[in-house]
Amino acid sequence: MQNIRNIAIIAHVDHGKTTLVDKIIHASKLFDEHQQFDDLILDNNDLERERGITIVSKNVSVRYKDVKINIIDTPGHADFGGEVERVLKMADGVLLLVDAFEGAMPQTRFVLGKAIDLGLKPIVVVNKVDKENCRPDEVHEQVFDLMFNLGATEDQLDFVTLYGSSKQGWMSTDWKVKTDSIIPLLDAVVASIPAAPQLEGTPQMQVTSLDYSSFVGRIAIGRVHRGTLKEGANMSLIKRDGTIKKVKIKELQVFEGLGRNKVSEVSSGEICAVTGIEGFDIGDTLADAENPEALAVISIDEPTMNMLFTINNSPFFGKEGKFVTSRHLRDRLFKETEKNLALRVKETDREDTFLVYGRGILHLSVLIETMRREGFELQVGQPQVLFREDEDGNRLEPIEHLVVDVPEETAGKVIELVTMRKGELTIMEPKGDLQHLEFNIPARGLIGLRNNVLTATAGEAIMNHRFSAYEPYKGVIPGRISGSLISMDTGAGTAYTIDKMQDRGEFFVDPGEEVYAGQVIGEHTRPNDLTINIQKGKKLTNMRASGTDDNVKIVPKRQFSLEEAMEYIQKDEYLEVTPKSVRMRKILLDENERLRSAKKAD
Repeated sequence: MQNIRNIAIIAHVDHGKTTLVDKIIHASKLFDEHQQFDDLILDNNDLERERGITIVSKNVSVRYKDVKINIIDTPGHADFGGEVERVLKMADGVLLLVDAFEGAMPQTRFVLGKAIDLGLKPIVVVNKVDKENCRPDEVHEQVFDLMFNLGATEDQLDFVTLYGSSKQGWMSTDWKVKTDSIIPLLDAVVASIPAAPQLEGTPQMQVTSLDYSSFVGRIAIGRVHRGTLKEGANMSLIKRDGTIKKVKIKELQVFEGLGRNKVSEVSSGEICAVTGIEGFDIGDTLADAENPEALAVISIDEPTMNMLFTINNSPFFGKEGKFVTSRHLRDRLFKETEKNLALRVKETDREDTFLVYGRGILHLSVLIETMRREGFELQVGQPQVLFREDEDGNRLEPIEHLVVDVPEETAGKVIELVTMRKGELTIMEPKGDLQHLEFNIPARGLIGLRNNVLTATAGEAIMNHRFSAYEPYKGVIPGRISGSLISMDTGAGTAYTIDKMQDRGEFFVDPGEEVYAGQVIGEHTRPNDLTINIQKGKKLTNMRASGTDDNVKIVPKRQFSLEEAMEYIQKDEYLEVTPKSVRMRKILLDENERLRSAKKAD
């Protein structure tokens, strides 16, 4: 009998999942004494480390008291919800991590609901009890109520709760009694999470995750549901639509520590990686060659948003990137769909333009950010929400559940901003010295909302949202009210002119920065666009001026992150993304062309 525990860690963004996994890895002595490792071992790509979020779910295993514990680190952000649902299929229990002050957040509720439906046994970890104002006992009650409301069974409601601080590396059954290690958590996992069952019979494995290697191609990852998989065996691959393909297993690997070890066979209950099978997708079943039986198909969340991706054709193209052609862009986008499941790419009638469908702004911005770091130059259009139609031909749109925690004095401003965008307030209650607000809002209304809410609350609002359902179209939502300031000429802007133009609006460029004609260089104070020349210098004369020149006092430029810029642009604008810069521009750079197209539209 192999002694295996498969657990998935679920938590909201920034509640300390990856830090807890670090401590478990260190506690189980995976590294030799001489090996040095940084924090956040599992966040292995730069983007995950910088943003402090998990984007791709990962597997790692530790050994404790002759038990092998397979840990699955899941993403906490709603845009990567597609990852979570599949991954839970591999687990027998979940570690629900909640912040001792914030309690259970909407994303936690979403994932926990999925885990309870699958019948997984939970262990609750109340983390960050060393924080000021923490309320561990209240949070524990809140989690119990949440599980009860989600329809948990009596066995699931009889969960073990541990308190502690993953950052300081301790866990205890009583939050007032501090221990010196994380071992009580490992004891609880071994004691209360059921061992992975061993089912005899013909082999079955569902592909729940993918990996990609340039040497062997796509690798299928999943948990062996029944029977034993053997290296070199002939198998059947049952596709989503029921068709069956004959395949052969080339190599089997199991997770050991942070890596994978090659093995000759894997029995049921273990999580493994299979190489050598071609043409599989998530949800396909690897079954017996003679008597193939399929497992229930996993549903993958449909995209709710799309963006136009095209090659960079601005006057500054090719200065910073090394991949600039439509062939490069096409190959890269289609390669991404091999492992990024909630992403779809469609070709358009133009060879250099593609429609990319994703789960939200963050999902798409992570792809754009990854591409620019790889040396790509591209342009993207304004994000568009995907509508559907019901049987009667009525228009439906995606609605998101939005949760905002704000200081009391600014709660009114937030409610006003959200209701202007067709949001409906469903819950308003105090939470410590913050107001906890919950809304249902169309996904369209979220585009550009974060900027406004953070400005209105002086950066103190905490916003989270997740997809809830498709509902009838809510009507027109007002867009950005101010127009753009557009550069008339190409060249570096001068401090003298920018200073003189400051009453026209807020600038996004600094003096001396190179701009081109048609580039958006600022926000106009009025609703219309204004084309201005910021390249003019001061006229010099040989006459001595009476009095002295005014000193130039320029307000620093407004900085945009990639997501903020994606949310800011209008329908007739593109975002130009290169390895070093993010610029906004009009799709039609020539002012006369813009005027002609505006007349046609009227």
